[in-house]
Amino acid sequence: MNAGNKKGRPRTHLFYDFVKITAALPGVVAFRPKYLYENEAAKKRIRGGALLIANHFGFFDPVYLQFAVWYRRMRQVCLQQFFDSRAGWLFRAVHCIPVDRDNIGMDSIREIVTSLKNGEVVGMYPEGHINTENEDIQTFKSGMVLMALQSGCPVIAIYMKPRKHWYERLVFAIGEPVDPHTVCGDRKGIAAIEQMTRVLKEKEESLKILASEGKT
Repeated sequence: MNAGNKKGRPRTHLFYDFVKITAALPGVVAFRPKYLYENEAAKKRIRGGALLIANHFGFFDPVYLQFAVWYRRMRQVCLQQFFDSRAGWLFRAVHCIPVDRDNIGMDSIREIVTSLKNGEVVGMYPEGHINTENEDIQTFKSGMVLMALQSGCPVIAIYMKPRKHWYERLVFAIGEPVDPHTVCGDRKGIAAIEQMTRVLKEKEESLKILASEGKT
């Protein structure tokens, strides 16, 4: 679905599609993506709106994540500072959603929720920052759960195995969709959100093990 921008004009995907198509073949050759799935449900293609969450180990993660769901367009959440840089035009052209890492504003939340409700795929990194120290998955920020609950869309956890050498394959471990309403039930408030956050963190940890074992 082609949702509009803040001024009400429909977004055009011409530049996004051009970049995606021209980068597809070189990316497949360079990364040689390998897909591992939690179960049969995880193998099904994503239909409609979905919130994708992934670990964050490098600046090029948004590029890698696109290869995880190559058959869908994706809006990526990125830091406001990138929008304010000289390369800001590029992040706008591929329809990224700016957020303030320390204080996410209502405008950002509203845009993410609206995109999900409009049937779009949104990618974000709940660790909140690039983890350069080790491969341990850091504490998840719970804002993603609130957005999923408000949109009614499933959350799909993806673990991307860090590449230590340029010639290594890019390995994805993909989990089955998690319905936040199924996990939280009729409960509301901080306790329910924290539980859902724990569930997603544990799923990401299990996907990390799946990626390290390398079994299909």
